[in-house]
Amino acid sequence: MRFSLFILFSVFFSMIGSAQEIKKISIDDQLIQDSIYKSTKKKVLNYSMKEFDALFFEYFDRKNNPNIVLSKTEFYNYTVQIATFSDRLAKLYPDQKEIAAKNKEKWLSENYEDYLQYKVSQKK
Repeated sequence: MRFSLFILFSVFFSMIGSAQEIKKISIDDQLIQDSIYKSTKKKVLNYSMKEFDALFFEYFDRKNNPNIVLSKTEFYNYTVQIATFSDRLAKLYPDQKEIAAKNKEKWLSENYEDYLQYKVSQKK
């Protein structure tokens, strides 16, 4: 069951990743990400799939809700935790390390400014 979920997430992330080019984020945003990573790494690496699923779907529900605009810290809190979970998947499924690394890179390249532009386009 877990392996099939991993494959599902891998395909989903790969499709998203191939549809978007990986962009660099600002130094300030990287500092926020680093701080979040350091403070949540241990907790996230111990998430069960159920806890990860809850985080993942909460992020998409909040991101797609036109009445909610996440703060920069909230946005990066979600994306960094999702990226960090890729480290756990890489340990659980060593043969999928490359996919997990690409997923992590994709999530860490998520940009708050792009998110804000998306929110503006939701209102139109």
